[in-house]
Amino acid sequence: MFPPYDTADADRPVTLDRREGPYGEVVLRRRGGGGTGPAGGPAAPAPVFEIIANGCFLMDTSDGRSERLLIRAALDALPAGRSAPALLIGGLGVGFSLAEAAAEPRWGRIAVVEREEAVVDWHRTGPLGRISAAALADPRTEVIRADLVAHLRAGEGAAPYDALCLDIDNGPDWTVTEGNGGLYSPAGLAACRARLTPGGVLAVWSAQPSSAFEEALRNAGFVGVRTEEISVARGVPDVVHLAVRGA
Repeated sequence: MFPPYDTADADRPVTLDRREGPYGEVVLRRRGGGGTGPAGGPAAPAPVFEIIANGCFLMDTSDGRSERLLIRAALDALPAGRSAPALLIGGLGVGFSLAEAAAEPRWGRIAVVEREEAVVDWHRTGPLGRISAAALADPRTEVIRADLVAHLRAGEGAAPYDALCLDIDNGPDWTVTEGNGGLYSPAGLAACRARLTPGGVLAVWSAQPSSAFEEALRNAGFVGVRTEEISVARGVPDVVHLAVRGA
C-alpha cells in the first residue's frame, strides 16, 4: 500500500496515501528519510510524516512536544489522588498524544475518537504505527470511529471522562473543517463540560494562543482557565488551553 523509500525522495514530499471521505480529502505525505547516509557516516535523518486535511496542513511527526504536553498537563491538573482517571483523546493524529497517555500507568481507560478511517489505517497498517503500535496494543486503549462533536453530545447515560484532550484542528480560531467550529461554541463547550466528572479537565491544543477562547471557557462555566506554551522554531508558540469543571 505504501511506496518504499527511494533516495530520490530525500528532498521532496512524497504522497503515500490520498483518500476522499465524508469530511473531505485526507492525505499522508512523507518528507526526507530516503537515503541511508554516507558510508561509515551517521544515518540519514528519520522521515517526517505529514497529515493534510482538505488541503490544510494539520500536523506532522517532526516534533510532538506540544501534543505530549496536552496529555501531561491534563493529568497534572486533575485533583490529587484521583485513581485511574478516564481519558478521552479527540483526534488520533500522528499518535504522539496517545503514545504519551499509554506510557503513563496512572491513566485508566483511554478512549481515542477519530472520524477518519484513513488515519486509523495509517496507524494500524501504515508508517505511523512506529509511534502508536504499543499504545494501540495497550488493553486500556479503545479507538472509537466517530465524529468528536457528535460523540461529546451523546447525551444522558454516556460514560463520563476525567479528562478531555482535544486536538482536531489548528486551534479554536483556525478550524480544518467547518463542522468543527461547533466544538468551540457555547453549546460545544457545554457538551464538553457535561461529559467531564467534577474536577475534570478540558485541554485543547492550538497552533496559537487565543484570549477569546479563554474567555469562552470562563463563560461556559469552567474554572482555573490557563494556557501553557511550547516555543517553536518560527512564529507564535503552540499552546495548550486548560480549564477545569468545578466540583
